[in-house]
Amino acid sequence: MGHGVDNQQRAELNARRAELAARYLKPRAERPASSARGVHHTAHISSDVERTIRFYDGVLGFPLLEMFENRDYEGSTHFFFDLGQGNTLAYFDLPGLDVGPYQEVLGGHHHLAISMERSQWEAARQRLDAASVEYAHVDGSSLYFRGPDGERLELISDPLLEMYGKPVG
Repeated sequence: MGHGVDNQQRAELNARRAELAARYLKPRAERPASSARGVHHTAHISSDVERTIRFYDGVLGFPLLEMFENRDYEGSTHFFFDLGQGNTLAYFDLPGLDVGPYQEVLGGHHHLAISMERSQWEAARQRLDAASVEYAHVDGSSLYFRGPDGERLELISDPLLEMYGKPVG
């Protein structure tokens, strides 16, 4: 891959990462429980409600859970998809407002990684193929692609709290 930095910069970044880990990363037995219960939802903007539903409910297999008017914007539809384990993915449209195309910005959302059982991951991959959605297949466990409005997504077959075969946490 080799993106971005030269060897000296990489060594400096690795040293900084090690310093931060030594300072803040506590062993599991010493870590307090999180103050959070989990991700209630992540909210994203949709330019076409039906297209978004067809993609997430149909292609990815995340059932549509609810639809109602967005409390923050009259006429806007706020709708939710089931990501399992009590997690939801929310979208809303902003009728009459030109929000422009999706953009990646510093400090912005890079991608959303969604864990799936391997058999469900394989089925979703087949549905992506059938829908002609282009994706990058990385390390045998990740599919990176763009949603209907250009949002970056990842389907990962690693279990929750695991990455590259190693525990996270």
